[in-house]
This record gives sequence, C-alpha cells and structure tokens, in this order.
Amino acid sequence: MIREIQLRLLPEEATCEASLKTVVARETGVKTDDIQAVRILKRSIDARQRTVFVNLKIRAFIHELPTEPEFEPIEYPDVSKGKRVIVVGAGPGGLFAALRLIELGLRPIVVERGKDVRARKRDIARISREQSVDPESNYSFGEGGAGAYSDGKLYTRSKKRGSVEKILRVFCQHGASPSILADAHPHIGTDKLPRVIEQMRAQILRSGGEVHFQTRMERFLLRGEEVVGIETHTGQCFEGPVILATGHSARDVYRYLYASRIAIEAKGIAVGVRLEHPQALIDRIQYHRLDARKYLPAAEYSFVAQSGGRGVYSFCMCPGGFIVPAASGPEQIVVNGMSPSTRGSRWANSGMVVELHPEDIPTIYSEISASSPLCVLQFQEQLERMCWTNGHRQVAPAQRMEDFVHKRLSSNLPSCSYTPGVLSSPLHHWMPAFVADRLREGFLRFGKMSRGFLTNEALMVGVETRTSAPVRILRGANLQHVVLRGLFPCGEGAGYAGGIVSAAIDGERCAESVAVFFS
Repeated sequence: MIREIQLRLLPEEATCEASLKTVVARETGVKTDDIQAVRILKRSIDARQRTVFVNLKIRAFIHELPTEPEFEPIEYPDVSKGKRVIVVGAGPGGLFAALRLIELGLRPIVVERGKDVRARKRDIARISREQSVDPESNYSFGEGGAGAYSDGKLYTRSKKRGSVEKILRVFCQHGASPSILADAHPHIGTDKLPRVIEQMRAQILRSGGEVHFQTRMERFLLRGEEVVGIETHTGQCFEGPVILATGHSARDVYRYLYASRIAIEAKGIAVGVRLEHPQALIDRIQYHRLDARKYLPAAEYSFVAQSGGRGVYSFCMCPGGFIVPAASGPEQIVVNGMSPSTRGSRWANSGMVVELHPEDIPTIYSEISASSPLCVLQFQEQLERMCWTNGHRQVAPAQRMEDFVHKRLSSNLPSCSYTPGVLSSPLHHWMPAFVADRLREGFLRFGKMSRGFLTNEALMVGVETRTSAPVRILRGANLQHVVLRGLFPCGEGAGYAGGIVSAAIDGERCAESVAVFFS
C-alpha cells in the first residue's frame, strides 16, 4: 500500500527516515516495521512564528518497496545527421537549449568563449591568489556561465513560461541530488554543480552535437535580414540559425549589436553591495532558538522595501557561503555570492541592492544619456571602476553596516569570506547618493523588521552590479529577433531571465522556436 501524507513537524521529527517512519506509524496506525520506505515529495521550512515547523508531503510505502524511479529520465537520440543549430554560450540557457534541441532531433553546435568548467576553476582561483582576471575565463565566462561558480541556487518565481520540474529532472539525470525535486528552495552547490555541467556536455557529445571552447563569436553571418551563422575570433565560421545565450556580462556582444544597429534597448537592473553577517547570528534571528542548527539547515532571509519610488531588497541570499570576486575585465571590482552544497561556512551573505531604471541614469551621471541603449551598461562600468579606484586590485572596499548607516568610516573590519581581502572605505561617501541613501533607508527598515539584523557585526563589500542584464535584445512572440530571422536571443544575457532555472527554461523555449523555424 502507498499512502501520501501531509505533515507539519518539529525540526527534530523531520531529521531522517527513521524518525519519519515513527511519525507515519503514529499518523496511520500501522506498525513502524511495516513501513518499508518513506519518500519526501515536498519540503519547506516555516519559521514565521517562534516555533519553527517543517512542512512535508511524503509518500509512505507500507508492506511494499518503491518500484518506480524518483524521476523519469529523458531519452536523448542520436542527432549527428540532424539539422545544425548554433548555440552561442554554454551557460544554463545555452546548455538547456542544446539538450532540448537534441530531444527535438536537431544537432547543437555549442560555441563558448571561455574554458571548460574544470580548467575555468583554475583561472577563478588565480583571481584570489594573484588578483588578476582573465577576461575570457572568470566567474562570468566559461562553461556553466555565471551560475556554475556562484552558488547553483535553483529557486525561481518564473513558473508560467515553462516547467520548473522538467529543468530539475534534467539536473538530476546528470548527477544532481534528487532532493532538489522536493525542496522549496532547491540548491545544488558550487562544489557539485561543475560535475553536473560536465555530464551535460558529455550527453551533448554522445548524441552527436559539438562543443567548442575558447571560441568567441565576433559577428553574425547575414543573408539579407536573416542570420545564417556566426564567424568567430579565429575566423572560423559555423552555419545555421543562432541561439544567442551569451550571458549578462558579455558587454562586447552588446556593443557589437549596437554598432551593427541590431535592435536592443536599455533595461533596468539593481545595484548595491554584498552584505555579510555571521551565519550564527542569522540562525538566531530566523529560527529563534540556539540549538536550531542541530536539526535545520543554515537559515536564509529575504527583505524588500521601497525608498524614493525604487525597490530596495535582498538578492541571491547565500547561507553558509562566501563572497567571491566576479569581475570580468580590467579595472573592475564586482562581488557576488556562492554557497557549497553543505552551506557550512561561518558566514551568510546576500546582495543588498537598489532598483535602477534607465531614466534614473542622467540624475546620477549627467554625461550618460538615457536615450542610449547602452546607458545602463555604461552606468555599471562607471560604478565598477569607481569601486576599483576605492579598492586595490581585487581587494574590495568595505564598511561595517551600522557605520555606513551613520556615515562614519570603519576603524577596523571583521573577518570576511572574501579571499582577495577587504579595505576599509567610506562607501557612504563615494557610492552614488541615489544608491547609498536608499540602501541606508532600507537597512533601517530591515533592522526594525528583524531585530539584530542591523549590526556592526555585518560587513558591506562593494559592489554588486551584475544582478541582471543591462540590455534587452528585442524579440517577438516567436522568440526570434524582431528584425533578423534565424536569431533567437536567449536567457539572462538577452534580458529574458534572472537565474539558472529561468535561463534554462528560456533556453528550452528558444530551442522549440528553432524547431518551428525549420518546419
């Protein structure tokens, strides 16, 4: 007999299968020994009240063992003789586009400017060790895209455009833990996601596709108003319709599109800092008990407020994580956050950012025109360069949270997870007032919402600017570019996604549109 049961348990009751069997026996009236297995279908933590609960939907197998798999694998056929489709970029948008193309019988040719995910790891380590950034292999560029080495969180609100469950099943099929199918906020972890990405690449190759690393697209091949392929920086050409999934930091691509008069527009982003607390402090604030971590994962938080008509909010919260250097070129300091699968570090960080619209730009930098499609990109570059001049190489400017609110320089800084190092700096003084004033007001509100959150134990590290793409590449209802046939702008870099899962969903949708294009 199989029973599905909804449970609301104390954390200590939901720690393992043995304790769950005891609860199921109590709820169903059967003997514990008769329960052969318990499978968790959905899991979430409710910490809104003083008593923390774990909400579970489980499937209990009574007098029988599970026979069905935890997920149904996808069949990937041999497409070595299929029609060619060029996929520019091997981030989540590009990889999932390639896998979906294979499902549809089409042959993906993946072209990635950076290195494979394993070689890329060495270049990322060099940023902290030598404080030098390889402009083609860093936290933004390379196999897996920005998400590969910046956490691997899979939570998304983009559930209307495609199947989130399908995306999670593909991750599981390529090596991710099936627990992501149950968790309300699924997370693979930066330590495990690269191996999953390698398995995705292996599947593309087994099915007859191609993957080319260290191969940067230079321009489109055009026949009238149709894109029929690309030319790379080596002069090599690849022919076929193009899925353009280059990510939110490929500024050279945006400039190429602008110079070629290919329709794009400026898009709003959010900018601010990485805010880091001791994880133990966040656990106490969120779980209201000192022993919570015996039974619960590292605590998360989410804050949002309004200030001067713009949103101020936490972004990409990384419990038990690290702050990482995310610059992709010279004279930039950019920070991001990541967590390993265990979420076991002693720090918690998140982006704390302010919403920014294109029309806001001239009020901050008068020399930048809001009419330019590149105005938000230019603002990003200005702020990252300003952070560079207030830091030192990749040593980032930083300030204690309360000191920032009260506009005073921090005389010393707490220990920090950011390995290139931090330097005390008056962020309240040199950050644009449009951002700094709203952050200050947001922090005061968040401190009232959550007692203990506004503290000088917390450290602000500058700057967080790569929350999303500063440009949108215009496309129509069929996901093709509004002017150029055969061009399918895709994912976060095209301005149509905001994270791993939403980019993956958009990649699948673009692949499906290419199949229609061929029909």
